[in-house]
Amino acid sequence: MKISKTKHFVYVTLLAAMAIAINLLETMLTVSLPFGMRLGLANIIALITIEILGVKEMIVVNTMRVVIGNLLRGTIFGSTFWISAGGVILCSIVLIIIKKGLKMSMISTSMLCAIGHSVGQVVIVMVLYKTAAMMTIVPLLLVTSIPTGIFTGIVATQALKRIDKNLIVR
Repeated sequence: MKISKTKHFVYVTLLAAMAIAINLLETMLTVSLPFGMRLGLANIIALITIEILGVKEMIVVNTMRVVIGNLLRGTIFGSTFWISAGGVILCSIVLIIIKKGLKMSMISTSMLCAIGHSVGQVVIVMVLYKTAAMMTIVPLLLVTSIPTGIFTGIVATQALKRIDKNLIVR
């Protein structure tokens, strides 16, 4: 049974709203962490979205998260926006590659996505500020990406267990 376009749109919109809300909440809570590090909790929604709805929908949710989240924070098209976009783009590419071609656990997938997100952000900072010095922070970001990726992978796995996939048909 296929769901209506309206119901599908509602699911995508709700997931995007959750990702935006989590992103904004996380921004308020992680102000004191060094180098602007965050847990990446909004990536939980990306992992859930690609699993239950698919690649196109995950791209829509991630795009809305970055654009609307930055718009609400007043940082649209500033350096914060581009850094966030770079991280989300590389994270999304990693997620798509894994989803399309590799069989990996949600936790492993989440760790690789967290690493991709961090690397994507560093690349954008290097381009924006024309400095390779940012490469020195990559080891620290990789060390923090692994536990945060494990955490978000566990949460996404637990959330997916609780979603009745019979209600959501592509």
